[in-house]
Amino acid sequence: MGPADLQKIVSVLPRIGDPNVLVGLETGDDGAVVRLSPELAVIQTVDFFMPIVDDPYDFGRIAAANSLSDVYAMGGEPVSALAILGLPLAKLGPEVGARILEGGAAVCTKAGIQILGGHSIDDAEPKFGLSVTGRVHPGKVWRNSTAQVGDVLVLSKPLGSGTLTTGIKKGVVQESVAKAAIEVMSTLNAGAAMAGRAVGVHAATDVTGFALLGHAIEMVDGAGLGMELYINTLPVIDGAWETLSQGIAPGATRRNLDYFGARVTWGEDVTVQERQMIGDPQTSGGLLFAVSPDKVSSLIRTMEEQCTPASAIVGRVTDDGSLRVVRAATS
Repeated sequence: MGPADLQKIVSVLPRIGDPNVLVGLETGDDGAVVRLSPELAVIQTVDFFMPIVDDPYDFGRIAAANSLSDVYAMGGEPVSALAILGLPLAKLGPEVGARILEGGAAVCTKAGIQILGGHSIDDAEPKFGLSVTGRVHPGKVWRNSTAQVGDVLVLSKPLGSGTLTTGIKKGVVQESVAKAAIEVMSTLNAGAAMAGRAVGVHAATDVTGFALLGHAIEMVDGAGLGMELYINTLPVIDGAWETLSQGIAPGATRRNLDYFGARVTWGEDVTVQERQMIGDPQTSGGLLFAVSPDKVSSLIRTMEEQCTPASAIVGRVTDDGSLRVVRAATS
């Protein structure tokens, strides 16, 4: 589903004036946050999708990590999860569903929580995901709309899962490359979130279907600011550039570039493939932090200590409202 379609669909939902709803629909944030007491707020999020890899266990791992990511992106910690499972039973059998749940449960165990129940249906296509409940102090919620002028944008996972999973489906990605991509997608963002909490960041979001380009634009739009993204520092999964060079890109790449890219001023030396990479939809992508310049070194060092898949400076927040993608930092 493209960003324009999503905006039309959710536009019919009423805005709620409850002061205890700390985060709702207003800025397209990663989860909803409701204050329960002066010391406790609950995070609610749900996500599911169809398989992007063939192995059901790996599919479960990736889907669970993707669902949990929204809690980490709000600055919180997961508490529990409910599973959402659709399965064509006559075609695949219950064994496949069990393996999907095993994969999801394994990642939840790493996150320190359990899948406590959920809902399943006999469906035409397999689908899996989680509804996750998290907790956070009401005064420590991360938003995607609170970046400040001069903030540095730091990304915790490499890009390229969109083109690689499309290549996996087409059978043109080497097994070693596919395995590496699966490991990136099934890695929790817990370490990145821990680093962000330890150092202190102004804003955060996770990079998923709208790509680095779309989620970065959402971040600065929410703050009423601008941005500059850098091509030369993008972290990219091994094999992703090669797959993209074969003309392999998911349909969402085009939709992202049509919608978000039309607003961007592109550097003259930014290639078509580089535009596609920055518009590549991610599954279980990294956290994107907006952090003050004086804390960048500390954040990157702490992310490295947490063994995050990447800890790359990918841009900065500007005060002029412009949206630029350039080869390298201009100042």
